Amino acid sequence: MTEPSKVIHVRNVGHEISENDLLQLFQPFGVITKLVMLRAKNQALLQMQDVPSAINALQLYTNIQPTIRGRNVYVQFSSHQELTTMDQNTQGRGDEPNRILLVTIHHMLYPITVEVLHQVFSPHGFVEKIVTFQKSAGFQALIQYQSRQCAVQARTSLQGRNIYDGCCQLDIQFSNLDELQVNYNNDRSRDFTNPNLPSEQKGRSSQPAYGDVVGYPPQMPNAAAIAAAFGGGLPPGISGTNDRCTVLASNLNPDSIDEDKLFNLFSLYGNIVRIKLLRNKPDHALVQMGDGFQAELAVHFLKGAMLFGKRLEVNFSKHPNITQGADTHEYMNSNLNRFNRNAAKNYRYCCSPTKMIHLSTLPQDITEEEIGNLVEEHGTIVNTKLFEMNGKKQALVLFETEEEATEALVCKHATSLAGSIVRISFSQLQSIRENQ
Repeated sequence: MTEPSKVIHVRNVGHEISENDLLQLFQPFGVITKLVMLRAKNQALLQMQDVPSAINALQLYTNIQPTIRGRNVYVQFSSHQELTTMDQNTQGRGDEPNRILLVTIHHMLYPITVEVLHQVFSPHGFVEKIVTFQKSAGFQALIQYQSRQCAVQARTSLQGRNIYDGCCQLDIQFSNLDELQVNYNNDRSRDFTNPNLPSEQKGRSSQPAYGDVVGYPPQMPNAAAIAAAFGGGLPPGISGTNDRCTVLASNLNPDSIDEDKLFNLFSLYGNIVRIKLLRNKPDHALVQMGDGFQAELAVHFLKGAMLFGKRLEVNFSKHPNITQGADTHEYMNSNLNRFNRNAAKNYRYCCSPTKMIHLSTLPQDITEEEIGNLVEEHGTIVNTKLFEMNGKKQALVLFETEEEATEALVCKHATSLAGSIVRISFSQLQSIRENQ
């Protein structure tokens, strides 16, 4: 074994593998400072910010074979301790102060929009303009302040900080641009000095296709990005290498199912982009998940589940995504998507349907009787338990069968109860104890 180094040598890097693919493979372990593609040799050299980050990456990839776009890649420490060739694909000029900042976001597990960036950067001075884009270095943004002094202060305060706990790390340089050009005010760009700009080019849909959206979490088609959520190892049977986002659900009960009920079920395993019931096959539906890993979780945990008297069949679709149309339901911007916040916690709760459902975001004055009234039409309730955690009311309801619990979840998740939107998931607890 070569002596540990912050430079990692990657082999079997085929022509189909991009710089971005490699960045996504290693971003979960820390900031990547340099990347050199050796195309003629099908290799790459990648420099982490420090040696411990590189050691953590290689430790995981000794146990889990890293795969990019279906190709196994092989990693080892490089004999170089430092890379002298800098990746030139950047609009940064480093340390010469300027009122425009170039911000790169590493380990991006949650969506970052103009609003999020404005919240983070505006405490340090008046932000005039923000433009976001996807480059080989990952998700980036240009942020223009009114004065150079504000930009210097923001960089000093925010460099290396995380936007969210444990992820979305800020890497900030001064840009070499003099003025930002903003044409549209939307989730990807904003001119705060000119609120009258259009949101999109005329003639173009204001809902861009999934692949066009800069700022949606980058796809994580391999184990590393989410292994941390599972304590370093994935659930048995999950490879973490799937990159197909769309799944086909079949053997549905067409008399009882609709898009929102499918959303309630599949959103337990990831964010939903859109859903389409197939009119020519009423017991089939396509569900497009946020990324390939989330699609793999849905296939793994839902295959064979019972719902409305039918045994679900869930497989990867041959369609890479669902095209928008009159018969598709859009969910990408839904605030009911569960993985926009606390993604790591939600991954840990993923499981096959159980007999027990967990209800949260309940009204403070709710009673056990009202909980029973909400879900009793879906099956035989064996036991209920109302309790308080962190000052918030929650409940467990145990049904006689998994199918009854699943029906209650798909029908009653996100319904309103005394002004509160009830959130329901499966609980992995086997029974309700009085001291819980």
